[in-house]
Amino acid sequence: MSEAGEFLRQLFARAVAAADPAVSLARHLPEPPRGRTIVVGAGKAAAPMARAVEAAWPDEISGRVVTRYGHAAPTTRIRVVEASHPVPDAAGEAAARGILDLVTGLTSDDLVLCLISGGGSALLSLPAPGLTLTDKQVVNRALLTSGAAIGEMNCVRRHLSGIKGGRLAAACHPARVVTLLISDTPGDDPLDIASGPTVADPTTCADALAVLARYRVAIPEAIRRHLATGAGESIKPGDPRLGTPDLRMVATPLMALQAAADFARGAGITPVILGGAIEGEAREVGKVMAGIARSVAAHGLPVPKPCLLLSGGETTVTVRSDGRGGRNVEFLLALGAALDGHPGIHAIAGDTDGVDGLEEIAGAVLGPDTQARAAALGLSLAESLDRNDGHGFFEALGDGVVTGPTLTNINDFRAILIA
Repeated sequence: MSEAGEFLRQLFARAVAAADPAVSLARHLPEPPRGRTIVVGAGKAAAPMARAVEAAWPDEISGRVVTRYGHAAPTTRIRVVEASHPVPDAAGEAAARGILDLVTGLTSDDLVLCLISGGGSALLSLPAPGLTLTDKQVVNRALLTSGAAIGEMNCVRRHLSGIKGGRLAAACHPARVVTLLISDTPGDDPLDIASGPTVADPTTCADALAVLARYRVAIPEAIRRHLATGAGESIKPGDPRLGTPDLRMVATPLMALQAAADFARGAGITPVILGGAIEGEAREVGKVMAGIARSVAAHGLPVPKPCLLLSGGETTVTVRSDGRGGRNVEFLLALGAALDGHPGIHAIAGDTDGVDGLEEIAGAVLGPDTQARAAALGLSLAESLDRNDGHGFFEALGDGVVTGPTLTNINDFRAILIA
């Protein structure tokens, strides 16, 4: 492995570590209530968040959180259950029902700590009345390959749910609800983190139908009827059951980028944070980033080399073929094709939860020699991009980044090193 490649892998590890709930969660906890404290939550970081609460909470506590299969962590007082992501399953439906049962019948003296992180949309998979889990699975699968942005997908999910879009907070009434969030969404909008189970939703069923029409998503008749009649309307701003929202950000993509920037400065490299909320087709973002990197290499603009271009957010992939891919490796294929073996430019891209797309591979690294090494194996960046086969491409080169479950999720991390 090249020295630059090792530096980029260390950089990715620093970014992920910045979102560890054990480091950042305790200082966001409220004072204990007069009554009971119930902990509920969902997401890829739900288990370590629950463990961090247990370690810091001074009084009695109980509850239940749901996380992705393989992402559990040991706890003693808060039960951790596992379910499927990104397509929901029956375990997630049962977990959501159990969470609603836990918060039913609380009083104004009680406190609900709601632990929310990325992935909660699929993990809290309770269908709205009149819909089935199969209905939701069909729509989720179609949305994941449609090219829809995360905010658009979550708009649909909120209006098909029995627990998201503010419904969980409404079920807790009159207890106080404090929501602790690890953001995986561009802009850190709480409404889009796990589809906002404790957040008022200003969007409508009509908005959800418009998203489905825009991306030509075929939907079951039950869902069309559910949305067309307005039966799926979520909890709206001003609903008295929500009280005054208490939302606390534990970790965000920008925090990870800042940690990476500090690491780069320590190595004598100038970091440039381009933003933590970049969206769009992964292949198009790759082309744009290649243009910026070339400008730095040729003209020293916007900064002179050596420098590090850092970005985060959540891109999308419109699936055109049956390759093995994800957002981050799709980005790297496009970046590499546009750079065309440019000397002195290296990159890494990965999903901070350790799973890019549907595989237990976080992402990959790219170097000036990637194109030539691939050609020696009969592989092409452009052809692999056409097949959406990023994982197959980088796996053949031995350049995949495999971390295992990181037990957090602050979305995608991208770094381009211009030496």
